[in-house]
Parts: sequence; structure tokens; C-alpha cells
Amino acid sequence: MRSDLVVSSAALAPPLQEVRVAPKLRTAVLGAGMLGIDLAERLAASDSLAVPLVAGREGSTGLRLAGRMGCATSSQGIRAVLEAGVDVVFDASSADAHPAHWAELASRDVLLIDLTPSSGGQMVAPTVNGHRAESHRHLSLVSCGGQAVLPVLDAVAKHSTVVYAEVATTVASASVGPATRNNLDEYVETTEYAIGRLTGADATKVLATISPALPAPAFRAQITVIADRIDHDALTAGAAAATCAVREFAPGYELTALRVQGRQITATVTVTARGGRLSAFAGNVEIINAAAVTLAERYASTRRA
Repeated sequence: MRSDLVVSSAALAPPLQEVRVAPKLRTAVLGAGMLGIDLAERLAASDSLAVPLVAGREGSTGLRLAGRMGCATSSQGIRAVLEAGVDVVFDASSADAHPAHWAELASRDVLLIDLTPSSGGQMVAPTVNGHRAESHRHLSLVSCGGQAVLPVLDAVAKHSTVVYAEVATTVASASVGPATRNNLDEYVETTEYAIGRLTGADATKVLATISPALPAPAFRAQITVIADRIDHDALTAGAAAATCAVREFAPGYELTALRVQGRQITATVTVTARGGRLSAFAGNVEIINAAAVTLAERYASTRRA
């Protein structure tokens, strides 16, 4: 007897639905330094983003590490990325190189996420204005310092009138590569601009310290704001909520102090790296890379819809 004609209780059950797994978006990382390699590792663990192509300098240690992680590698830079036909590109190279990368990619159906402080593209922090990422293909993550302080400053700006905003960051020397050291001027300028745009402050100032201390200090940002019409309770609640939101993708993010004295608001943010090959003190790398992957995964979800 043909098995497909046998009537049983199983035949009365609803048919099983075929489960289709959406393809992962193809990705590429420009830059094979500490930032690029940690980013590649995060992308390899993503459920919606494919293991990336990593493009860096020929013979670099980073490219060898990427190869051992299972990534395709190339020393041909943006040329290799263009030939690979990817969906998402993460620029972890340098502020000077980024404009040329965008010029090559602008006419293509590609999302470019800029991790350099070049100030190109739509400036985005996932918990502040992440919704804007859906309508732009050129995103700027400002800087690691920007990603650390913008969520707290957003809460401050919503519950006071900011007159002056100052941010002083301290980062361990071992977590800062050559490109970042060369881009310190751009880091300061871009972060100041983003803080001013977000808070509406008449004046902003950003200070950066690269500390050689041992043991290496955790990444820290000290925020000082002069403001009027401060709603203390709402500000405190808003800053706590902002911290919880960031911890969804960067669990080592902490608001370790918040104080209001007269017109002065002070806050301290620390970020500890908690995954992969990063040392705990490399919270500067963790915060910006976690933000980058979060935005790319949101983009992937909209592409699948």
C-alpha cells in the first residue's frame, strides 16, 4: 500500500511549515587594527551579519588574525571591498581616508558605518537617535567618547537648558592604536560638534588623555555641564534609563556618578570590555564597536521585512 494514502492521526494534524532562514547581510571591515579585528569577531558571532571581509595593510598582524578567525582578507583596501559586492561596510581605518571611501561607495546600495572621527554622514548613537539610521546610508558614530557620553547628555538636555558642556575622557594607552593617535584633533573637533548639536550648548569642550598607567585604567568619561532650569528628579531618572538602554548592547557601560549642585551637573561614565579578545580596560573599543554592530543588525532587520 502506498504510504501517502494511509490515513492516520498524524495525517489529520496541520502540515509543518517550511522554515526559511533569511540570508545574512554581507559585510566588510576597512582596517585591521584593534578596532577592526574586534569588530570582525563581533560580526562573526552575529545572527544576521555574515563573517566579514577584512581589508588592511599587507603583512599586518591584524590580517593574519582575521584569517585565523575565518574571515576573507585583502591588502587592497577599498578596491577589495568594491569587488566583494557587500551590503554593509564598517570603516575602522582613519579620518583622513574615510571621505575617499564614501566617494567610492556613495553610488552603491551599501550601508557605510564610519567608526573614524571624520564627521562625515549622519551622526548616530543607537539609544539617542538610532531611528535615523533607517533612512541614511552613511552613518557616523562620532567617536568612542561620543558614544559614551551622548546618551547621558541626551537625558541632561531633555531636562535642563544646557549652556556649557565639557567632556574629559581617559583611555588606556594599550587600547589606542596609531590611527586613533593620529586622529586626536579630529576626535576632539567631531565630538565637540556632536555634543553641541545634541545639547544646544553655547560652548563645548572635549579633552582627551591617553594614560600609560599600569595597571591600565578602564575607559572613563567625566561630564561637566552648566545649565539652567534643571529638573533634578527627571534628569536622574532619564540618565538611569539611558544607562539601562546602552547596557542592552554594551553591558560594561556604567553611570558611576551623577550630581547636581546649583547650575552645575557632573557625571562619570565608565565602560568595561566584557567579551572577545579585548582586555577589560578597552571599553573605548567595546562601546563604539557594539554600537556599530547594533545599528547594522537593525538595518538587516529592515532589509528582511
